[in-house]
Amino acid sequence: MPHIHELYDFVVTPFIVHEDKVLLVNHPRYNKWIPPGGHIELDEDPEEALYREIEEETGLEVKILSTKPSVDSPGIKPLPAPNYVEVHEANAPHKHIALIYFAVTKTDAFRLSGEHTAMKWFTLEELEEAEYALPPSTKFYAREAITLSKA
Repeated sequence: MPHIHELYDFVVTPFIVHEDKVLLVNHPRYNKWIPPGGHIELDEDPEEALYREIEEETGLEVKILSTKPSVDSPGIKPLPAPNYVEVHEANAPHKHIALIYFAVTKTDAFRLSGEHTAMKWFTLEELEEAEYALPPSTKFYAREAITLSKA
């Protein structure tokens, strides 16, 4: 989806874990390995965007590792809290406000979407391998997601 706003857009960024490995995609636009995810569209809330992006880009069914209040109140929809929130450049001067979520899946059988050139489950050791040139933030969130998935 193209940018909605001139300077900032909101995006969802899921770090999906299966058996102590985290799923990353090789994104041709940025020429690097990153988690799947994308823009929150104008007609959806962050939870809807999260599940839509995961389905579109991976085909996986996931469980979000986040708190979501059990409140039944008319006109209120509680949303899962992101594990982290960050701002990063996306075609400067444009930036993304990323709602970062951790999730687990019962299968490693992803579906590669047409948006990416490759998709791979990374072990903790592979996150550190120079050939992937992962940014420190990606490695941090991936390690955190793996740790939380064991709790």
